[in-house]
Amino acid sequence: LKVRVVRSSPPSSQFKATFQESYQVYKRYQMVIHKDPPDKPTINQVRLVPVSFEDPQFKSSFNQSATLFAKYQMAIHKDTPSECGENEFTRFLCDSPLEAENAPDGPDCGYGSFHQQYWLDGKIIAVGVIDILPSCVSSVYLYYDPDYSFLSLGVYSALR
Repeated sequence: LKVRVVRSSPPSSQFKATFQESYQVYKRYQMVIHKDPPDKPTINQVRLVPVSFEDPQFKSSFNQSATLFAKYQMAIHKDTPSECGENEFTRFLCDSPLEAENAPDGPDCGYGSFHQQYWLDGKIIAVGVIDILPSCVSSVYLYYDPDYSFLSLGVYSALR
C-alpha cells in the first residue's frame, strides 16, 4: 500500500492527473456504502435562481416549483390541496423581506433569497429555498418530489 498526500486546493498537477480515477473510487464508494444511485444529481443539474418575479428563470419555473411544492406538502406533511396552493406557496417560499444586493466584494449571484433548483431529465425534482447573506447561507426550506426520496435529496442539499 502506498499513500500520497496530494494538494487539492489549489489543485496540484498530481491532483489533476488523478482526479478522474479518484472520482470513480468516490462514486463506487458512495454507491456501495451509502447506496447512492448512479444518477444522483451533479453540480450541473443544480440551478441557483433569484426569488424574483422579474427574473426570467424564476418566472419560467414558477408553475413547476409550485406544483412540486403541493405534491411534497400533501405526501410528506398530509396537507390538503387548499393548504398548499399557489398563494400559500408564494407567501411561504417566494415572498421575502430580503432585498437583492450585488456588492462588489460579494458572490457573483449577489445576496438575497434564492431557489436552488435540482433538475433531472428536464424537470425539477427538488428545491432548496436559501438566503445568501454576507456572512452565511441560511437554509429556509427544502421540498422534493417524493418519487425521488431514494436519492436522499435533503441530505445531499445540506451537504452541498
